[in-house]
Amino acid sequence: MVLTGSQIVFECLKEQGVDTIFGYPGGTILNIYDELYKQQDDFLHILTSHEQGAAHAADGYARSTGKVGVCFATSGPGSTNLVTGIATAYMDSVPMVAITANVNLPLLGKDTFQEVDIAGITMPITKHGYIVKDIKVLADTIRKAFKIARTGRPGPVIVDITKDVTAASCEYRPVQITEEEPARDFDEENIKAALKLIKASKRPYIYVGGGAVISGASKELKEFAELIDAPVCDTLMGKGAFDAAHKLYTGMIGMHGTKTSNFGVSECDLLITLGARFSDRVIGNAKTFAGKAKILQVDVDAAEINKNIRTNVSVIGDLKEVLKVFNSKLEKMDHSDWIKKISDYKKKYPLSYETNKLTCPYVIEELYNLTKGDAIISTDVGQHQMWTAQYYKFNKPRTFLTSGGLGTMGYGLGACIGAQVGNPDKLCVNIAGDGCFRMNMNELATASRYNLPIIEIVINNHVLGMVRQWQTLFYQKHYSQTVLEDKVDYCKVAEGLGCMAIKVTKKSEVVPALKKAIKSKTPVLIDCIIEEDDKVFPMVPAGASISEAFDASDLDAKKK
Repeated sequence: MVLTGSQIVFECLKEQGVDTIFGYPGGTILNIYDELYKQQDDFLHILTSHEQGAAHAADGYARSTGKVGVCFATSGPGSTNLVTGIATAYMDSVPMVAITANVNLPLLGKDTFQEVDIAGITMPITKHGYIVKDIKVLADTIRKAFKIARTGRPGPVIVDITKDVTAASCEYRPVQITEEEPARDFDEENIKAALKLIKASKRPYIYVGGGAVISGASKELKEFAELIDAPVCDTLMGKGAFDAAHKLYTGMIGMHGTKTSNFGVSECDLLITLGARFSDRVIGNAKTFAGKAKILQVDVDAAEINKNIRTNVSVIGDLKEVLKVFNSKLEKMDHSDWIKKISDYKKKYPLSYETNKLTCPYVIEELYNLTKGDAIISTDVGQHQMWTAQYYKFNKPRTFLTSGGLGTMGYGLGACIGAQVGNPDKLCVNIAGDGCFRMNMNELATASRYNLPIIEIVINNHVLGMVRQWQTLFYQKHYSQTVLEDKVDYCKVAEGLGCMAIKVTKKSEVVPALKKAIKSKTPVLIDCIIEEDDKVFPMVPAGASISEAFDASDLDAKKK
């Protein structure tokens, strides 16, 4: 059948099982939006307030559902407004396809109105980028984009289409898309070497990253940890892959990880790294990281092997499939002395916070108590992000959405919208700092437009909290441009954007506010006023060994 380029776009999306799109129209993409008008019964399109919001929403949709997120934008500033969201998805291995339109082919390269080389701009932050100048290759290009986005290590792909291609016509032949099975042909020698290390270990430690979530390896991971009797820590991206209530779980590792995880990894004799990339925020000083241990790394991306930390043995492959092999070839192990030592650390170094005032950890613990982990939690970036990772007990994968690699302030609200659209029966909550909320608070208008029952919790300390914490600890309290004292009333902003708003100033108001928000089934902002100098502990100074983690009690002891 003969179809226009715009029609081909939507037929290809149907092939891929796409029914949800986040975007914002403009001149060069008008043909596609005109076709969307004709096909509106087949697609849910969420009009965000800003293209960055569309990218973050597609990201949140993808992280929470496991599907490929899709966003649309027009040329020039429309497409460049996607860049931060694309980079966020790239750093955290999120499958996304961004479809943009560009000026007509004869006008390319002539500084035409709203012309940019978006494929070139995004080259370092996408798995691949295409600019489609010939309608005959449009369908195959879109199919390739989705395949690249979702296979192997997932990530974003951009498809930029010139406007004349969206208007032209050609023969279109539909294709049946079948889901590819993950590769299971692992290097047998590497498997044997890995099993030998595991069997010889007396003090193994499992370090879990986002790859465990992406591969859907939670069941296999639990079986593996119990089989080899090893403690488990996770990264920010690995949250929910292993149940935080499990007796073997020791909390997050790294700059704001628990002392138990940081000390345990520093003392183990084998670090089993599963779907994690040894981020600088995890390893601290690379020269001393896990200094007593041999390193076993399992990852789908060969480029991550020996990139930041040298390994003794590595296995390249889908983590779920690798763990299936491990579990089939291992017998039950007993490391009771090692587990007791780690359990003693857990008792000696629990997470703690001041209980005589309203704090972010208290809000998060009460949110967990009300939801029992049955919610999708997104965050922005900073202190509230770390407190959420520390105090909300994530027990299922794809329930924690946060910008780990890029650290994108303003990410959470768009991601929460995307998660709510993709999971309409789930409670979706975004936790933001007041500094982050300012970045993209206009997306509350999106939530109210579609009456999405998201809850936006603003942890409002009137400062850029994490930056201030560093200024306090390492910059002689030089609070340069981090104080946000002004006349902005976030409750009035939220109400002006069509949402319910609740202000919380003391502990007794937290639970009633949360219950009211959950019951309302409408978008709600809760403005929680906390003190400006609350700090996230434990903490590892940048570049220090993770064994040097300190908390408030350590600082107090130094003063004496």
